[in-house]
Amino acid sequence: MNNIVKGTVQVAVLMVFSLLMNKLAELLHLPLPGSILGIIVVFILLETGVIRLEWIEIGANWLLAELLLFFIPAAVGVMKYIPMLESDGVRILIVVLFSTFTVMASSGLLASRIAKQKERRASR
Repeated sequence: MNNIVKGTVQVAVLMVFSLLMNKLAELLHLPLPGSILGIIVVFILLETGVIRLEWIEIGANWLLAELLLFFIPAAVGVMKYIPMLESDGVRILIVVLFSTFTVMASSGLLASRIAKQKERRASR
């Protein structure tokens, strides 16, 4: 029960932080969505030790576990575009597959490069 309350509070804090970052991005007319700005700020705060991982870990893990649910509205929204999918569906599928492969390959190469650098630093 304690973890449920703690996780709920952490999710609420993350949501309030997200809303604040959305407002900040809007007020400053940044060409960056508030959610991305929030991720960057949380990362910086975690790396500098201003906030500790334990303060948001349970809530963040819960949000990550339920991430697929956040894509349902977008998937349902695609149904409005059935005529476009019928005419251009193959081209859209090719673009989606190509971009997915590109992101997966570049992420893998980057992760590999970072792992090699960490190994070199550890062996020194």
